[in-house]
Amino acid sequence: MLSKTRKTPTSRLRGHSRGQTGVEFAGTALLLFMAIFGIFCASMLLYAYNFVSNSARDAVRYAIVHGSHSLDPATSSDITTYVKDMASGLQSNNISVTTTWNPDNNPGSVVSVQVTYDFQPFFPFSSTALPLTSTSQMVISN
Repeated sequence: MLSKTRKTPTSRLRGHSRGQTGVEFAGTALLLFMAIFGIFCASMLLYAYNFVSNSARDAVRYAIVHGSHSLDPATSSDITTYVKDMASGLQSNNISVTTTWNPDNNPGSVVSVQVTYDFQPFFPFSSTALPLTSTSQMVISN
């Protein structure tokens, strides 16, 4: 005959593992949130790099059609303003634009635009910035 006070093997194990589910959830949730946060930061990095490369190409196209013989010749500050106006979702004070004409702004000369963005990850313990740079050059047509 079985005694009512006697514990079965499964009921003995339940008493010792009451907090185990909470600890396992905390560890799993931490890993899940770190993965989601990492994916978010990597996506922002790719977006910033895509902006840098596309804005360098767009700025050099703007510069080649606004040469010295056009109605509105482009200056270095015009090209910088053009690039910074395109920046949506990024900090425009972290963008630097360098424009050089070789030898001048006349048709047939080469214009080169370099766009640099200092990407700052959202990690709370990171104060470093990743410099993203892209350069594009074309021959002035107008």
